[in-house]
Amino acid sequence: TAPQKFCYTNAETPKWHDIWTRMQIRVVSNKMIRVTQVENEEKLRELEEFNMWNFVFSFFKEKLNDTYIPVDLYSEKTCLKVELPESNTNYSVVLLRWFDPKLCLVSFLGLLLFFSGDLLSRSQLFHYSAGISIGMLASLLILIYVMAKVMPKKSPIYFILVGGWSFSLYLIQLVFRNLQEICKSYWQYLLGYMLLVGFASFAVCYRYGPLENQRNINLLTWSLQVLGLLLMYLGIQIRPIALALIAIAVCTKNLEYPVQWLCATYRKVQKATAKPSPPRLLTEEEYRLQGEVETRRALEELRGYCSSPEFSAWTVVSRIQSPKRFADFVGGASHLTPNEVSVHEQEYSLGGLFVEDQLFEEDEDDSFEGEGRADFSVSRNHLGVE
Repeated sequence: TAPQKFCYTNAETPKWHDIWTRMQIRVVSNKMIRVTQVENEEKLRELEEFNMWNFVFSFFKEKLNDTYIPVDLYSEKTCLKVELPESNTNYSVVLLRWFDPKLCLVSFLGLLLFFSGDLLSRSQLFHYSAGISIGMLASLLILIYVMAKVMPKKSPIYFILVGGWSFSLYLIQLVFRNLQEICKSYWQYLLGYMLLVGFASFAVCYRYGPLENQRNINLLTWSLQVLGLLLMYLGIQIRPIALALIAIAVCTKNLEYPVQWLCATYRKVQKATAKPSPPRLLTEEEYRLQGEVETRRALEELRGYCSSPEFSAWTVVSRIQSPKRFADFVGGASHLTPNEVSVHEQEYSLGGLFVEDQLFEEDEDDSFEGEGRADFSVSRNHLGVE
């Protein structure tokens, strides 16, 4: 019931299962009170001494009946001072320690931003959604920035703008603290603000369009990745685990480049040391089909060239023996006469002269090998008898 100073000494060492554990000191009262947080007892004693800055800042300190003071898991001591502007004020100081799912969500959001930054920077949906969100959250800051661009240089308005930035940040913090109460009591104004500012932000994003310059896309990608790493660090309360996960994420993201280089080097070494495999020989049927296809294709190419403007017809006609046969060939007739086809069939078909000569040569070779083997066996028998 009286103004008091409190100090909390953290005797527990953070364990690995405290990765998403949050600690807070909650001060609850029936009337408005003023709570000041300091790092240690020395700073607490300095608050009791008169200081012009402390006197000025005391007017800006917010008076609340429900105050939350975050406590770091690695902090050795956290001190606070409770002031009671009104009489008959009762308050309680409670230490809270619990698993916070918001920290888990922040960590996974940072992981998603880090690994999907290159895709999000090229996404139109992300462009419009991020633009509208930034416009609704920081519309007052954007308005002050536009005013700074419009105002002439060396103007006293800049002092007002600097104060405006601080006031805007204070307003944003105040809105987030009382967001639940605003949604309950002033939801009409909140809905109108979201519709108006959201439409204006969408119009600005539509006017300038998504990023097209590759350097701007790279800058946005790197910014999203750095923001993702920062969210991972802030979401994980155990600092060694946070740094280890950040290192693993960075190595995993860039692991594809060394792996690709190693695979390419391995393929080159394997190709240089491997013996060349002998080419596969064609079968007789494949040889015949390939000859027909290639001959037909070459004849079509020749006809096309003879019909082109680049072909000098008079020069060729003056040199060949049968101009009419050449003209018929260019017109689509066969390149062989019936007499040439019959001669080819007599010589190379089954029962032709060429095939018979080949067969006779094979029979002679077989008979020569048989006689050689017979002479060799006779000589062996003769030597055995002696």
